[in-house]
Amino acid sequence: MKKTVFVLLDACQYESATRNLGYLEHMIDAGSAAKYKVKGELPSLSRPMYATLMTGLPASSHGILCNEIVKTLTCDSLFSLCQAQGGVTAAAAYHWMSELYNVSPFAVPRDRIRHGQGGHIDHGIFYWEDMYPDSHVFSDGEYLRKTYDADFTLIHSMSIDYMGHQHGCDSSEYELAVSNAGCLISRFVPGWLEDGCNVVVTADHGMNRFGIHGGTDAIQRNTPLYIFSDKVKNGRFTDREISQLWVAPLVARLMEIEPSKAMLDPKQIPIAFV
Repeated sequence: MKKTVFVLLDACQYESATRNLGYLEHMIDAGSAAKYKVKGELPSLSRPMYATLMTGLPASSHGILCNEIVKTLTCDSLFSLCQAQGGVTAAAAYHWMSELYNVSPFAVPRDRIRHGQGGHIDHGIFYWEDMYPDSHVFSDGEYLRKTYDADFTLIHSMSIDYMGHQHGCDSSEYELAVSNAGCLISRFVPGWLEDGCNVVVTADHGMNRFGIHGGTDAIQRNTPLYIFSDKVKNGRFTDREISQLWVAPLVARLMEIEPSKAMLDPKQIPIAFV
């Protein structure tokens, strides 16, 4: 099994990522990573897309149709697949991830920090305030990855989403939040690569100028996908837009684990593999 770090930048729209994630864009120009444009599933809301990104299923299949549906999924996810094949899972993430993949509803202090208490995330540090600093999230995730030798680590930051809702995507606050996340990523990716990890960076949805997402236009749906892996050809493939439903089977292929039967066939993923 190939260890993998999955970075989820909540509400990071494609165009803002291209403008502000300077380190990742540099790595594309240097021929050290791949970049794709992802067409997000609907509704372009957080909880439904947290489910889609990890399961590879549309909302109508996994049943999380809006943010207000609080339940633990019974379908397979990247977490459960990793566990089933002997891997260790970890997540530093918003508490909705704990509700989806461990236990619901989320309760503090029971679920703030979890280690081997059941569920599909073996080791988790979960936050519940949207303004929880991204620097803390990345540090939490790195602590879990290194301490528990995790095979699949999710690092899920919320500052971009928070600033987008407060000020809209056309604001300096939103753009700065994206830029700051890029700086944090640049501090961690070299170490992850040195440790032999795949690294995947993407988002769940975008944001519009009114501070809203959930709808159908490109600014709310299109997200970036950056991939560091020896299995994927490096370069820009922005003309090859891919469905968000491909993300989970892609990660399964990168990790060298069997995808779920419900996922799209990873052999058919429209990505340039080595």
